[in-house]
Amino acid sequence: MILEMKVPSPGESITEVEIATWLVKDGDYVEKDQAIAEVDSDKATLELPAEASGIITLKAEEGDAVAVGAVVCLIDTSLPNPSKGGASEPSTPTLAAETEQTAEKVVEVKKEEVKATPVVTQTPSSAASGHPSPAARKILDEKNIPASNIKGTGKDGRITKDDAVNATPSMGTPTGGNRASERTKLSMLRRKVAERLVAAKNETAMLTTFNEVNMTPINKIRNEYKDAFKAKHGGVSLGFMSFFTKAVTRALQLYPDVNSMMDGDYKVAYDFCDISIAVSGPKGLMVPVVRNAENLTFRGIEAEIKRLAIRARDGQITVDDMTGGTFTITNGGVFGSMLSTPIINPPQSGILGMHNIIERPIAVNGKVEIHPMMYVALSYDHRIIDGRESVGFLVAIKEALENPLELLMNGDARKALEL
Repeated sequence: MILEMKVPSPGESITEVEIATWLVKDGDYVEKDQAIAEVDSDKATLELPAEASGIITLKAEEGDAVAVGAVVCLIDTSLPNPSKGGASEPSTPTLAAETEQTAEKVVEVKKEEVKATPVVTQTPSSAASGHPSPAARKILDEKNIPASNIKGTGKDGRITKDDAVNATPSMGTPTGGNRASERTKLSMLRRKVAERLVAAKNETAMLTTFNEVNMTPINKIRNEYKDAFKAKHGGVSLGFMSFFTKAVTRALQLYPDVNSMMDGDYKVAYDFCDISIAVSGPKGLMVPVVRNAENLTFRGIEAEIKRLAIRARDGQITVDDMTGGTFTITNGGVFGSMLSTPIINPPQSGILGMHNIIERPIAVNGKVEIHPMMYVALSYDHRIIDGRESVGFLVAIKEALENPLELLMNGDARKALEL
């Protein structure tokens, strides 16, 4: 029996996918549910599992755009697995031997002797040829251009002042080093990301406001409780993301315009906080969503971020995992970024950028002290968020991070961390 495998729908509004990589070769034996290909949609990279066991025949090439519902391969389920002692796949008939040629074709080529008289161009030789005038030499020295690179137009080939003035520096000569280049097609996911980023720049009134956060209070809490937290919660670590997510959900409730979106002439406001967390995966940037983050505990946020990050790393992230966020947090600090202006993740209206933590001198109660500091950035859509709301929102995040015990833990760190 020949089974036709068709492209399943990865999600609503997706009409085609792209074959990113075939994980099997034409003619291989595949087991049911074995991953046979990776396919890119404009939202995620997904694995395509075999629907049955048998010999596979590929019907699409890597890089092909294939409509949802189209046949991408055939599986012959009537053939057993050759590696388990079954009959092997029938091979394509070929000729047993080729007939030897008994007659030789002799092609006679008449050679015509062509007597050509070489043309010798006599170049006038002169002591002045290729030599610059004093004025020209000064100009060439200023431009750092060798006289040997200039063809003189003066008498007997002499380099004139005008030749030197019009001369341009050479771009250099390759020295034998590697100068190869490679042209590869972007994945459908990467092309969609690029399209959305350009749209965000062109279709929103995006501005960015900045502030800085003293991370000393959070560092103290983490240093005191991180070992007990990890032991109590099955290996889940107490990182910075739970503090930032808690601070963001608090600020979103104080400034609900930041938790809203533009829809034509309307504003859509949300009474829940679905926080998109930007994570780096093997296929590029992924933005899975932590649902109803305002109701999660520190342990709940850290566990969910860990789960989503593992799915992104293993290529198991789905469209549903990345759909419907109301606000985004991105952490360029893990790569060493000191300061940046993050781009809004449309159709959202705001995104918070975290950066690396650097010890810097700051003034505290009139004295200079060294503290671990982080710059934070809020990019927002000015069409729906005014300056007062944007600045107030970022200040609220700063206040919560610099006083987490009172504003994020209700004064009891052990209870908030479920220890």
